[in-house]
Amino acid sequence: MSAAPVEQPYSELSLTALADEIMERHPGYRAEIIGGQILVSPPPDGPHGEALTDLMAPFMAAGLHGVESRLIQGIGLWLPSGTEDYAIPDLSLVDADYQDHYAENNCYDPVCFRLVLEVTSSNYRTDLRTRVAAYAEAKIPVYVIVDRKHQRLHVLTEPSGEKYENHRPHTPGEMVSLPDSIGAKVTLDVTEILEAGRNRRP
Repeated sequence: MSAAPVEQPYSELSLTALADEIMERHPGYRAEIIGGQILVSPPPDGPHGEALTDLMAPFMAAGLHGVESRLIQGIGLWLPSGTEDYAIPDLSLVDADYQDHYAENNCYDPVCFRLVLEVTSSNYRTDLRTRVAAYAEAKIPVYVIVDRKHQRLHVLTEPSGEKYENHRPHTPGEMVSLPDSIGAKVTLDVTEILEAGRNRRP
């Protein structure tokens, strides 16, 4: 999901407290702290949810929500980029023992994350730029982006510093096989996923 940065006035509250306050005052919104900046995402639209549901199906069919790994929406990911930094990916594939890797603030250590996935919304640049650097620095092995704005599905692998060495955009008509390192063979139909996420409102 996309997010817009929020400029916060000087306050004695921590960034975490400010983020919690934003979510309390605006139910359905998601506040994250990436690079020492609070990012706020509006509630997702219906097609965003449809794309996310369709994406879960091949992971479930491959047995990745089972004994060795779990597929979870909206789980907190503790980031190494700052003392209060965390993200909440739309969808994450984590080791089954992820609860043993609890960090703080309802977030878990990146060591237990095999893959994170984002479906873009209005501010797609956040998913395509800001999160790329954050997830790479956290050494998340695979980052998948459903870019609804440009009708692409991006697969990023081999995190190195603040970037991924391998970044491949895929177009409708392609079938994309994700790395076996996630724990099973998963193939994504780019056309089906992008079509599910298409907003058809007049």
